[in-house]
Amino acid sequence: MSTNIARHVHLPTADFSEQEIVRLGREVIAAEAAALAELGDKLDSSFFRAVQLLHHLQGNLIVTGMGKAGLIGQKLTATFASTGTRAHSLHPAEAIHGDLGRVHRGDVVLVLSQSGETAEVVGLLPALKQLGVSLIAISASSQSTLGRAADVTIPLGNLDEACQLGLAPSTSTTAMLAIGDALALVVSQLKGFRAEDFAQFHPGGSLGLKLSHVEEHMRSLEECRVARADETIREVLVACTKP
Repeated sequence: MSTNIARHVHLPTADFSEQEIVRLGREVIAAEAAALAELGDKLDSSFFRAVQLLHHLQGNLIVTGMGKAGLIGQKLTATFASTGTRAHSLHPAEAIHGDLGRVHRGDVVLVLSQSGETAEVVGLLPALKQLGVSLIAISASSQSTLGRAADVTIPLGNLDEACQLGLAPSTSTTAMLAIGDALALVVSQLKGFRAEDFAQFHPGGSLGLKLSHVEEHMRSLEECRVARADETIREVLVACTKP
């Protein structure tokens, strides 16, 4: 093997058994679960104020974030939209190049950033303030740049990422997802959102099938073979087999 190729080959430093790999996976899940349990216990009035803003929302909910937080935001947008809150995703970098036209007075913007200092997000804040929208932040601290600019900040605290290097967003994005789901589902409950409403927004897939009405899957009378009350079974079967 040449020297140049060898530099780019990363050989394993240890062999992991099946038990060790399963143990490592359990540790990741346990770390995230513990963080969620602690986060639930710390939920405070900031969550209440955020729910109030969303419950009385007259415009649209705009969800934004950068990187992994932005991907979580896209999932939350879908959850809000399917549970009765009009919601749209906004990429912060695209926003300052014209997509801010999607945001209007009366909207609420939900901003996701663990550090609260993400450059693309911070750069968006002055424009959002000029538009007169309300800001809800999900971030580590209310003292970050994002936290100070937001009308409501739901603090996540300083979370330890489940990544073995402590770098890859994992625990923090799980926490954002959980808080966002909690907001969406509590607001949905306050609105009296019903299974029938969910079915209207989700007509496809197994969920749509489960929530649909029987008549939606029945053939029309014109498509059915109809037998008279005075016909015998033999007469009906003979009639059905005739070309």
